[in-house]
Amino acid sequence: MSEPLVMEGVRRSYRTAAGTLDVLTSVDLTLRAGEIVALVAPSGSGKSTLLHLAGLLDTPDGGRVLMDGRDCGTLGDSARTAIRRDSIGFVYQFHHLLAEFTALENVVMPQMIAGVGRKTAAVRGEHLLTAFGLGHRIKHLPGKLSGGEQQRVAIARALANAPRLLLADEPTGNLDAATAQIVFAELLSAVRGQGVAALIATHNPDLAARMDRRVTLKDGQIVAMG
Repeated sequence: MSEPLVMEGVRRSYRTAAGTLDVLTSVDLTLRAGEIVALVAPSGSGKSTLLHLAGLLDTPDGGRVLMDGRDCGTLGDSARTAIRRDSIGFVYQFHHLLAEFTALENVVMPQMIAGVGRKTAAVRGEHLLTAFGLGHRIKHLPGKLSGGEQQRVAIARALANAPRLLLADEPTGNLDAATAQIVFAELLSAVRGQGVAALIATHNPDLAARMDRRVTLKDGQIVAMG
């Protein structure tokens, strides 16, 4: 089976009032199934741009983004949307849960959008939430959950459709240090348990050190960290 994510010579620039801003000049990156990679890069280095391109939320100006061997640059909007829905999970710094739905409903919803029946989706949702220590909180609305609990739900939602690739942008950035350590350990365990390839952006060197390898962005290119 092909790698979940391969980026080859990916370039992305933006037009500004001052002229063209070259954010990514030639990004080469491969993520293997079950591999967790830390993206440690300063603000303004192109980290968010890279994540958006990897997640098919944006298109590169040059180079290729391949998902399981498919060149996504050749796909139409509907096909790219289907890949995002079925094969990519997203976790952000803020949980972005739907406030009017329970924890379980938040995890069930993406499965139903993907065509899974409600009962089957509920069983998987409850299993995921229980694995994150939230079996007793599945009927609670997000507003009744702590910050750490909300982010656990967000991670469970990202894993609901058994994605091949997980992209996370500062997933514990809004949590206190102790809660961040716990939630991050649970995230790593879940990702490794499902064999998901993960690219996790973080400014926390302690969390980055717990991943399989670390990369950074320098002059618009991916560089391995020691």
